[in-house]
Amino acid sequence: MTSATAIARERATARAANPAPDPDPAALPAGPGSQATTDSLGELEAGLDNLQDAPAASRPAAGRILLPLGTLAALLSLWQLAAWFGSPRTDLFPGPLEVLGTAGALAADGRLAEAVATSLQRGVLGFALALAIGTPLGLLLSASTTLRRGLGPLVSGLQVLPSVAWVPAAIIWFGLTDATVFFVVLMGATPSIANGFLSGVDMVPPQYRRLGTVLGASRTQQLLRIVLPAALPGYLAGLKQGWAFSWRSLMAAEIIAVGGSIGFGLGSLLQQGRDLSQMAVVVAAILAILAVGIAVELLVFTPLERRLLHRRGLAPGAGR
Repeated sequence: MTSATAIARERATARAANPAPDPDPAALPAGPGSQATTDSLGELEAGLDNLQDAPAASRPAAGRILLPLGTLAALLSLWQLAAWFGSPRTDLFPGPLEVLGTAGALAADGRLAEAVATSLQRGVLGFALALAIGTPLGLLLSASTTLRRGLGPLVSGLQVLPSVAWVPAAIIWFGLTDATVFFVVLMGATPSIANGFLSGVDMVPPQYRRLGTVLGASRTQQLLRIVLPAALPGYLAGLKQGWAFSWRSLMAAEIIAVGGSIGFGLGSLLQQGRDLSQMAVVVAAILAILAVGIAVELLVFTPLERRLLHRRGLAPGAGR
């Protein structure tokens, strides 16, 4: 009896020291339970794939439209109440009704349409020139470490410099012509576009370059086929910032450089309202400048951003 107990203990100890391996699921006999488990795993995998490929759930269209409209209506109501009860002089603090009437009069005589068309044309052309200069400049700085160390601080300094500081020099160099306006826009937007390109390149993971090296890509191929596509989000952010700098620089130039052969833009309309002490004209010009900036953002940059995010498998409009 004692020997049998000792043998049982030795066998238990051996099993504990060398546990039997788990059976291979593929080697188990297929049965109804195992088939159900396989089907469940297949459905789960298909569901995960569909979840990854499906676009993120967006807000209802009615909510996306009604929320901004409701906010705008509330702000206009507060503005009108402040004009009625907060200020006794409508010439110093006009309400939205007075501003709307003034904007209608400006649109009727053609001044508002002329100002919007002139400023928008200048802004688009100036931004295109800045894009044609800032993109190659950013590409050159990203390709050469020596040039980036030498010119990078200067480009960053030009971005920080207020573009309105270029207006007096531009007037002396080019006179009261459209060249003055384009020069100010160019100096305001080009550094921002170049720095946006550099920021996008800096955000590219170094593993991408190493992978290109392993695959035998040359330095030019790495730059054009690996770095540039990966840097597109940062570059697009630089373009948006460059447009903002272009629009602000344009308004500063149009406000200061008035007369001569310079056309009549929104900045000129704003300055005209100040000279004539017509606050309603000033506010109407400010709202027109704001409306054009918002329209360009929604019609140009937002679709580009959504398309870029969609191609990269990201949720379009996430966080908005």
